[in-house]
Amino acid sequence: MAPNPLHLGVALDGAGWHPAAWRAPNSRPTELFTAGYWRDLVATAERGLLDFVTIEDSLRVPGPLHARADDAVDQVRARLDAHLIAAALAPITRHIGLIPTVTTTHTEPFHVSTAIATLDYTSRGRAGWQVRVSAGAEEAEHFGRREVTDPTPAEFADIIATGKLPEHAEALFEEAIDAVEVVRRLWDSWEDGAEIRDVATRRFIDRDKLHYIDFEGRFFSVRGPAITPRPPQGQPVVTALAHATRIYEFAAAAADLVFVTPTREHGPVEILRQVATAGATRVGEPLRVYADLVVFLDTDDDTGSHRLDRLNELSGTEFSSDAAIFAGSAEDLADLLAAWSDLGVDGFRLRPGVAVDDLPAIAGRLVPALQHRGSFRTGYPDSSLRGLLGLSTTVPNRYARV
Repeated sequence: MAPNPLHLGVALDGAGWHPAAWRAPNSRPTELFTAGYWRDLVATAERGLLDFVTIEDSLRVPGPLHARADDAVDQVRARLDAHLIAAALAPITRHIGLIPTVTTTHTEPFHVSTAIATLDYTSRGRAGWQVRVSAGAEEAEHFGRREVTDPTPAEFADIIATGKLPEHAEALFEEAIDAVEVVRRLWDSWEDGAEIRDVATRRFIDRDKLHYIDFEGRFFSVRGPAITPRPPQGQPVVTALAHATRIYEFAAAAADLVFVTPTREHGPVEILRQVATAGATRVGEPLRVYADLVVFLDTDDDTGSHRLDRLNELSGTEFSSDAAIFAGSAEDLADLLAAWSDLGVDGFRLRPGVAVDDLPAIAGRLVPALQHRGSFRTGYPDSSLRGLLGLSTTVPNRYARV
C-alpha cells in the first residue's frame, strides 16, 4: 500500500443527491423511510471498506438551498432523523464510522452531547458528528424562540461574492463554536475509570472523577457534568461542511475534519491555502481537509454521463451542486482523487448521485481500482473511527488530575 493511503467516505441523503434520484430505474422510493433501506446502503459502504458514512439532515424539508420550500411534488420532500438512523445502524455494523448531521441552532448542546456519546457506545467507538448551523427563517419558525430574517437575493449574491456573513449569521457561527465547546467539555466531564461498579463497597462511580464544566458564555450557561460517561473514543469525531472563509475559521476552531467543495476547474489548492490560514492559530492536531464530489459512475447498464443526462431530463433542469460533479468511469475518478491527494487533500467524501446505483459502483468499482494502485486498504484495522481516520486515539481529558 502507498505510504499515504486515501481516506474515503460517502455522504448519504435519501435516494441520492440528484433531485430526480428517486425516479431512477433501480431506486426504491417506497422504502426510503424504512430501516432496511438504510441498512442495505451502509452494508454496501462497509463492504467497500469505506471510512465512514455521513447522514444528511436539517430542520427543513429537502429542497432548493437558500430558498423557501415550494409546492413541487416531483421531489422527495421528507426525511428521517439522521441521528436515529445512525443509532439503528450502530449495532448491525462493525467497522464503518457513523456520522449523523445534528444542528446546533435551536438544539441544546447538553442533548447533543448525550446523543453522540450514546452513539459512540452503541457503535463501539465509531461515532462522529457533522455540525450544522440553521440560518434560515423557515427553520426558526418551527421553534418560535428567535427571529431570523432570510437574506434578499442581492444580499445572498453579496455573501457568495465576498464570503462575508450578515450579522445574524455571524452570531450563529459564534454560537456553534460555543455549542461544540460545551459538548466537548461534557464528553470530558467524566474521567476514564469514573465507573467503579464495586458491588461490595456499594460504589458505582468515583465521585471525584466527575466534574462540573461550569461553562458561561454569550449563548449558553451549562453546569454539567454529563449524564453519560465519557465516550469510548474520549472525543467522537467532529466534522463540518464549509464553503467560505468564516466557516473555515469555524471548522478550525471546533472540528477535527472539514468537508470542502473545490471545483473541477480550479482544484483544491486555493481552498487548502484558505483553510490553512484559518487554522493558523489552531492548537493540537491539524484540521483534516476532505474534498466533496457528487458522483455519477459508469455501471453495467450505462455510463455515468448518460445516467446524469437522463436524470436531468426527468427533472426538467440541469443538476447543479455546491460540490463538483463527476460523471464517468471509476478509473477516471481514481485519477482525479490521486491528483487532488497529491496536492494535499487528506481525504474525500463522495456524494452518490443515485444512492442505489452509485454507492455500489463506489464500493465495487472505485475501491478495487484504488486497491489495484496500492492506494486503499484491503481490510479494516481493529480501530475506532478516530484511529481509522489517523487521528490520535488517546485523547487527554481536560479535567483529569495529573
